[in-house]
Amino acid sequence: MKILFVHPGPLLYTNVFLRLEPLGLELVAEAARRAKHAVRLLDLQVESHADYHRMIAEWQPDFIAFSCNYLANVPEIVDLAKAAKRRLPRSFICVGGHSASFTAQAILEHGEGAIDCVLKGEGEASIVKLLEAVAGDRGAIAKVPGAVTSDGEGPRPAFVEHLDDIRPARDLVRKRHKYFIGVLDPCASIEFSRGCPWDCSFCSAWTFYGRSYRLLSPERVIEDLASFRERGAFIVDDVAFIQQRHGFAIGEAIARKGIRKEFYLETRGDVLLRNKEVFQFWKKIGLTYMFLGIEALDEDGLRKFRKRIPLGRNFEALEFARSLGIGVAINIIADPDWDEDRFRVVREWCMNVPEVVNISINTPYPGTETWITEQRRLQTRDYRLFDIQHAVLPTKLPLAAFYRELLRTQRVLYSKHMAWWTAPLVAGVLARNLIRGRTNFIRSIMNYSKVYNVEKMLADHAQPVHYELPLPPRSATDGRDAKSSQLYIHAPRGRAGRSIDDSTERFVETTRMGAST
Repeated sequence: MKILFVHPGPLLYTNVFLRLEPLGLELVAEAARRAKHAVRLLDLQVESHADYHRMIAEWQPDFIAFSCNYLANVPEIVDLAKAAKRRLPRSFICVGGHSASFTAQAILEHGEGAIDCVLKGEGEASIVKLLEAVAGDRGAIAKVPGAVTSDGEGPRPAFVEHLDDIRPARDLVRKRHKYFIGVLDPCASIEFSRGCPWDCSFCSAWTFYGRSYRLLSPERVIEDLASFRERGAFIVDDVAFIQQRHGFAIGEAIARKGIRKEFYLETRGDVLLRNKEVFQFWKKIGLTYMFLGIEALDEDGLRKFRKRIPLGRNFEALEFARSLGIGVAINIIADPDWDEDRFRVVREWCMNVPEVVNISINTPYPGTETWITEQRRLQTRDYRLFDIQHAVLPTKLPLAAFYRELLRTQRVLYSKHMAWWTAPLVAGVLARNLIRGRTNFIRSIMNYSKVYNVEKMLADHAQPVHYELPLPPRSATDGRDAKSSQLYIHAPRGRAGRSIDDSTERFVETTRMGAST
């Protein structure tokens, strides 16, 4: 069959801060290609809807698969699916990905017959079985793990048996030079591990993967690193180097092979403090930037987000990150109940630390515990506003005032960062990028004021809404234990599902809230 894999367009923040290659879709595409199908991949972050419609008309794929990792992309995906179905009524259209897994039935209903299936869970594990059913006996679709159709749902999604088995089809992406994160331009993405053993209330990584944590072998990582030309590499793991031994094994293999890259990663403060040596070693082999999830500046905020790390330990982690001599970015979650005084306190703190500080808005997503507790309070169910940049819960301040305070805070931080960017070292990086024709980051910064302004944010709320995120019946959530198996996409396997040693397992259990699974 001819199969077209499609990644939807950029979100609000991806127009400014980053644009990452569609690594997950590349992995699923490679699984289909190995099964001898003709495969193409179109990334609408870097290509246009006109390119999509042209490919549909000229190539006429038999099977179209959309990646839906972000809830805000649902309306775009549904409209593109409907347009393709009108032109190619015999084509089979499927949607998969993280957010699609939690909203499968709603996506089918929005599609009004244009979307034939939503594939929940890890796509690499089920895509070939789904393609075989579509090409042969379509009645067999009901037996494909993770497949959801208007006729019902198949068996529970299955994990990829061995993460080492599939390589990303990086060659299918036509504009690789368009991917970047900050000054790391251009930048490829790579995974060392998959899943997260913690259970933060605002996150759905653990509910998607059943609190599992699996590792790729150092050999597989080295092979992937050697396969792409980009000097920049963003390690997409939810939490980097949970298992110190694994981090050392990969790093030592990189050093032996003489691979020279610049690495960005994201981790937790308690992991950073526990595994200092591995981060120090990675600084020597190319770690240049770290995203550190602080989330809150007070103990109450940490408890709300189910992060058990004491506030003092977070600040200790921040001090250690600084000692590494690398760039550090902090993420803080703004709660809708913040008032002017709270924003002022946050601004003052942010201006007194040297790090880049990013502020996102507390947003209840399907698959998170905050969705269970907060969904009935939603002020909007417009998918497009679920991007951690818009307020979808009621704000203590009038909405316009909340956005003014939020954007004022972001603008103050932006101005501070601009002063930092003028430092000789960073200015030199930008100059070298420009000499080499690498303009992604410079162009994105020029878009800042167009993307982030109060009038635009309020106008986003006033747009006509064609697709709304449905709420489950009250009986489906009232009194339900948020840890129940209904919350998971992949079935939790307890300790057996986590590739960590016993000492690290004990560390995880003492740094998370709630009962063990």
